[in-house]
Amino acid sequence: MNDDATRLVEAARIAARHAHAPYSRFAVGAALLMRDGSIVTGANVENASYGLSLCAETVAVASASAQGRIGEIVAIGVIGGMMDDAGRATGSTPVSPCGRCRQILNEAAQMGGIDLPVHCGAAEGDAIASYRLSELLPSAFGPADLGIATPLV
Repeated sequence: MNDDATRLVEAARIAARHAHAPYSRFAVGAALLMRDGSIVTGANVENASYGLSLCAETVAVASASAQGRIGEIVAIGVIGGMMDDAGRATGSTPVSPCGRCRQILNEAAQMGGIDLPVHCGAAEGDAIASYRLSELLPSAFGPADLGIATPLV
């Protein structure tokens, strides 16, 4: 497994410790690798009005955007699993981004002009499944579909 994948999955595991998931008890962490080698993380944030909940990947992309760095994302790692009594994600099966997050990631990837590597890790253990975003979201809708050749960064 490549070093970026391992580094991102570990950062996502740490981020998942900060998940606010009192309803589903499913903690998710996401870690974005930025062009300069730094990492921006996010954890899911649930809300009693379920539709207002935020996925970890969306939180991470929003954090990168708030820093003016949305076009600098070069890879992502994500993990998820049911929370144990200490609030840590558990499980040995890699978790991939949901459809909404795949679309959010697609927008960021298009802004950066890349086919984003997506490293899906397990909450525990060494299992990592790596994909290109185009594999997870083929024929994606994006800025070009709105007649915007290059999104503003």
